[in-house]
Amino acid sequence: MTAKELREKFIAFFVEKNHKEIPSASLIPENDPSVLFTAAGMHPLVPYLLGEPHPLGKRLCSVQKCLRTDDIENVGDGFHHTFFEMLGNWSLGDYWKEEMIPLSFEFLTKALGIPVEKLSVTCFSGDNDAPRDEETALLWERAGIPKERIYFLGKKDNWWRPAGKTGPCGPDSEMFFDTGKEKCGKDCQPGCFCGKFIEIWNDVFMQYEKTAEGKYEPLKQKNIDTGMGVERTTAVISGFADDDYLTELFLPVIKKIEEISGKNYAMQENLPAGRQVKKAMRIIADHLRAATFVIADGISSSNTEQGYVLRRLIRRAIRFGKTLGIEKPFTFLISEAVIETLGDIYPEIVKNKNKIIEELRAEEERFTRTLERGLKEFNSLSEKKKEITGKDAFFLYETYGFPWELTLEMADEKGRRIDEKEFQKAFKEHQEKSREGSEKKFAGGLADHSEMVTKYHTATHLLHSALRIVLGDTVHQVGSNITAERLRFDFTAPKKLIPEEIKKVEDLVNEQIKKDLPVTIDIMNLAEAKKKGALAFFEQKYAEQVKVYTVSDFSKEVCGGPHVERTGILGSFKIIKEESCGAGKRRIYAMLS
Repeated sequence: MTAKELREKFIAFFVEKNHKEIPSASLIPENDPSVLFTAAGMHPLVPYLLGEPHPLGKRLCSVQKCLRTDDIENVGDGFHHTFFEMLGNWSLGDYWKEEMIPLSFEFLTKALGIPVEKLSVTCFSGDNDAPRDEETALLWERAGIPKERIYFLGKKDNWWRPAGKTGPCGPDSEMFFDTGKEKCGKDCQPGCFCGKFIEIWNDVFMQYEKTAEGKYEPLKQKNIDTGMGVERTTAVISGFADDDYLTELFLPVIKKIEEISGKNYAMQENLPAGRQVKKAMRIIADHLRAATFVIADGISSSNTEQGYVLRRLIRRAIRFGKTLGIEKPFTFLISEAVIETLGDIYPEIVKNKNKIIEELRAEEERFTRTLERGLKEFNSLSEKKKEITGKDAFFLYETYGFPWELTLEMADEKGRRIDEKEFQKAFKEHQEKSREGSEKKFAGGLADHSEMVTKYHTATHLLHSALRIVLGDTVHQVGSNITAERLRFDFTAPKKLIPEEIKKVEDLVNEQIKKDLPVTIDIMNLAEAKKKGALAFFEQKYAEQVKVYTVSDFSKEVCGGPHVERTGILGSFKIIKEESCGAGKRRIYAMLS
């Protein structure tokens, strides 16, 4: 089965079950400072999981593009990825377990044709926060899964956690495909990483909200949230359980890497420092596929947030390209293969092809210069010191992005040995610091919907309209980030705003606040919304029915919300900073008081 067939079967199945298809949201979360990227299909739906009505109703399904970098160091095996596609269906306070479990069983066995004897499932074993999920186990048994293939696992395996410290969560039930391999031991069961059991789907029973105090309180509504990875499931059903990269999603990209490097993916040949051809090609294919989509969604390489992740992905791909002997610029060629493979599903990568190629070329040039500086530093260390320590190797890695493999290879050429344990210790300390930084980044919880955040959502609409009045209607939003302390608003503009323009924008916003105007909401299709003058600049994210928020005759904009009922409660609006955030783009920080 191809990925195209899998996507089509999934959406058709749930549309037939009265679900509405919603389009994939951007990889860059809108107005959510708690996560860098959309990492699951449920992320764009958090307001609706918390109880806000969705314009398309209570039953939804989608194919959502996702990006996760938690285990970027594991990419290179047959199934870990940074960018991936997630199939999902949702019940927003509608049906519950007794309907979802039979639906899951029907889709797997009938729509996909997986033999029942190939399936096993896991359920939550229970703890102090929630009881053992006997109900789900019984429903699986009734559906057709034998009792001996129903397992109970703890929170680590069978509990969906919020992305931050707070948010919707709950027990889940995972579905596994038996590859037919022998068990690795008597304790081998679903959840074991030996390769016998491959997880292909997950039903989350989202019935709790984790509070800032760590308590689990019942949500206003019980939700179903499921996730099936396109890459993994396609590989398993197509007989490539050990290697996602042999499916049509990756194979054209792998072929392009073979063509450029002159090496064969199937080769067992070891590269310098013990690296393998296959692993290097997988990393290049995965990372440049991810980079292609991140750039298409408006991100450029930088040293902060999403831009830093993008830079890391590109440079890691280049490093592994060098282990394959690739010396000429190549990243844009791999990206072209990605666009050719997935452009019909995601037209934004076709639309932004030139931008993607330019960004990759520029970053490859920058990194080449960085590597040259690293090489000079290595030679300098070699001349000054009799021994190159593990700490020296890590300094080269951290400061210049100089690959450990290249340091090891060049040290070997000079007859020097490097203490790898010392390098790995420094590297792990660096990872721990990065992890702690990420935890602080996510501390606010996913999609905060506090009173202040709701106010800032409304303020961004007033700011958007004010900017268009002062600077002209060529201005449009290209991003935003809202916390309970401030708003950040990114927009198109050819040059820096002068103080007089900033003052005019502030005055216009405050004028609307003083008028205490009503904020109204209407649900309509996108064409009708545009006809009525609503601003809508993120068209790839909109479903057939959208919410339109109107503030008198001053602002009309398509948005998911939430917003205040009247502008008067916003208080006073003040722009605290205005700066560049890329070519032809400006950024404003503002506060309410």
